[in-house]
Amino acid sequence: MADLLRKPFGNHGKVHEVTPQSAGWRYVGFSLYRLRSGEVATETTGDREVILVMVEGKAEFQAAGVDWGVLGDRMAVFEKTPPHCLYVPNGHDWKAVAKTDCIIAVCSAPGQGGHSARRIGPDGISLTARGKGTNTRYINNIAMENEDYCDSLLVTEVFTPAGHWSSYPSHRHDEDDFPRITYLEETYYHRLNPASGFGIQRVYTDDRRLDETMAVMDGDVVVVPRGHHPCGTPYGFEAYYLNVMAGPLRKWRFIPAPEVEWIMERDAK
Repeated sequence: MADLLRKPFGNHGKVHEVTPQSAGWRYVGFSLYRLRSGEVATETTGDREVILVMVEGKAEFQAAGVDWGVLGDRMAVFEKTPPHCLYVPNGHDWKAVAKTDCIIAVCSAPGQGGHSARRIGPDGISLTARGKGTNTRYINNIAMENEDYCDSLLVTEVFTPAGHWSSYPSHRHDEDDFPRITYLEETYYHRLNPASGFGIQRVYTDDRRLDETMAVMDGDVVVVPRGHHPCGTPYGFEAYYLNVMAGPLRKWRFIPAPEVEWIMERDAK
């Protein structure tokens, strides 16, 4: 089995760390801190830009020589309110002091120094429906291509109702051939409500040389190096995931899987 499913390596402090080296790719990094009130996380961005996402709770931030104050007002992710986020360019330090128990996601990709540190959200982020029928899900776009906040990163949150599918119809973005398709590596940070539940994520290529189907639990991360990557949520459990994407071009262009192309054509009418 390909090493696509990453379990938390603890329940306190830094509990996830996906690097380009550990994932076997070039662009996307993802880590996650679970902090208790009063605890501190601090890092240097080096040659990478970072978006810090307050998944849950509140923390006080200093970054790029600026005191940003306390960020966060969503105490539980399934409140579905817009997140508080902070963009930190390459070549800077950041520090977070937890004001409550909190969860901080660290989304990273190569930085070119093209943007300054800034707050992102909650203003300007609104929960938006996408899809039809049991393909309906709800999106908080944090930094997609129409938001010119950063050099490489594409970041979004997705809430999937019980019994629905997401990242569907199945699609891939694993070739550098813009405008037909772009090459984007991707991570999924999964949450479930209730937390005792599970979801399903499949990652597969058209030739099936990669074809893995995983039961994802609350707090798991899935890395998607290539191929199609749909997610399903059983009846009785709603799902959340935080997506991080990056590649040589900050554009999201994809190609549907052949077996579902007719669905996209029908739904576009």
